[in-house]
Amino acid sequence: MLNLNQANKSTQSQTRSQLILKIGVVVICRLLLSTARRFAYPFAPALSRGLGVPLTAITSLIAVNWATSLLGIVFGPIGDRIGYRKLMIAGMLLLGIGMLAGGLVPLYGVVLIALLMAGLGKSIFDPAVQAYISERVPYRRRGMAIGLMEISWAGSTLVGIPLIALLINSVGWRSPFFVMGIIGILGAFVLAIFFSGDNKDYSKPVQLQQYKKMLQILFKDTPSLGAMAYVFFFSAAIDNLFVVYGAWLEKAFDVGIVVLGLGTGVIGAAELLGEIMVATLSDRLGLKRVVSLGILLCCAAYVLLPFISQSFYLALAGLFILFLIFEFTIISSLALCTELRPGMRSTMIAGFTAAAGLGRIVGALIGGPVWLTGGIAATGMISAGITVFALISLHWGLRGWRKR
Repeated sequence: MLNLNQANKSTQSQTRSQLILKIGVVVICRLLLSTARRFAYPFAPALSRGLGVPLTAITSLIAVNWATSLLGIVFGPIGDRIGYRKLMIAGMLLLGIGMLAGGLVPLYGVVLIALLMAGLGKSIFDPAVQAYISERVPYRRRGMAIGLMEISWAGSTLVGIPLIALLINSVGWRSPFFVMGIIGILGAFVLAIFFSGDNKDYSKPVQLQQYKKMLQILFKDTPSLGAMAYVFFFSAAIDNLFVVYGAWLEKAFDVGIVVLGLGTGVIGAAELLGEIMVATLSDRLGLKRVVSLGILLCCAAYVLLPFISQSFYLALAGLFILFLIFEFTIISSLALCTELRPGMRSTMIAGFTAAAGLGRIVGALIGGPVWLTGGIAATGMISAGITVFALISLHWGLRGWRKR
C-alpha cells in the first residue's frame, strides 16, 4: 500500500510538472500571437510611412486583422471534434508564414495578408486553449485560471511592443515581421513536441448537421446572445480609442518612436495588473457583479479623456487606469461566458471571441475618421456612448441567468 501511494504521488508530481511546462509553452506562444495582433496599433504612423500609405489605410489593416476573429466561430466546433493540438500547431504556422511574407515583400497588400494570417492563427489557437483549461477547472476557480492564462495578453504590450519599438528604431519597420515569423515557426515545432499525446477519441468526423445545430443553439440562447452583444459594443469602444492613441500621443506631446513604444508598456502594466486582479478577486466578488461595475467605470474613463491631454504623464496615467479597468472587465466576462453553455464551451468561447473581433473591426474602422474629425474629445464621447450599449446588452442577456 505504501509503495502504491508513493507511485501515485510520483505520477501526480510528474503530471503537474508536465502541465506547468505545457502552460509555459502556451503562454509564450500566446504572447507572440498577441504581439503580432497588437503591434500595428502604436506603430501605425511608422507603418504608414514605411508602406507609403495614409494612416487610415493602417487602421483599415488593423480592422482586417481583427476580422479573422469572426472565423473563430467556424473553428470552435471543429476543435471539439479533431483535437486542440492540431489547431494550436496550425495557428502558429499561419503566424510564422504570414509574418515572414510581410517582411520579405514590403507591399501594402502583402502586409495586409500577413496580418490576416497572423490574426487567423490567433483565432484558431485561443479558443482551443481556453476550452481546454475551462473543462479542467471548476467554475468557482474559473476566473483565476483564465486570468493567469491571459497574462500573455498583457505581456504582448509590456514586453513585446517595447522590443518591437527597439527593433524598428534600430533596424527598420520590417524587422519585427522577420523576428515574429521565425519564432512562430519554431513555436509550431515546440508545440508538436510537447503536446504529443491526447487521450480523447477524435476518430469521428465533423458532422455538418451537428455543426449547424450547435450554432443554432448558440444564437437562440438569450444569455449567449447578450454576452456576444455586450462584448461587441465593449470591444468597439476600446478600439475606437486604441487605433489612434499612438497618433494622439505623438501629435499632442511630440514623442519619438522609442518613447511611444516604452510608454505603451504602461498599458501592458495596466493589463497585467487587471489580469492579476481577475485571478485574485473576480471569483470572490462575483463575475456578474464585477463585469457590470467595470463597464460603468470604463464609460466614465472615456468621458475624462479630453481632460488628461494637458501633460504626457497625465495622459499615460489616464490610459493606465482605463486599460486596467477594461482588462479586468473583459477577462472576467470571458470567465463568465465559459459557463453559459457548459456542453459546448469551445463553440461559446469562439462565438464570444468572434463578437469581440467584430466589435474591434467596427471600432478600428470608425476610430480614424472620428479622430480626424473631432480629436480625442470626439473619440472619448463616442467610446462612452458605445459602452452604454454594452451594459444594456449584458443586463438583457443575463437577466435571470444562474449557473447551471
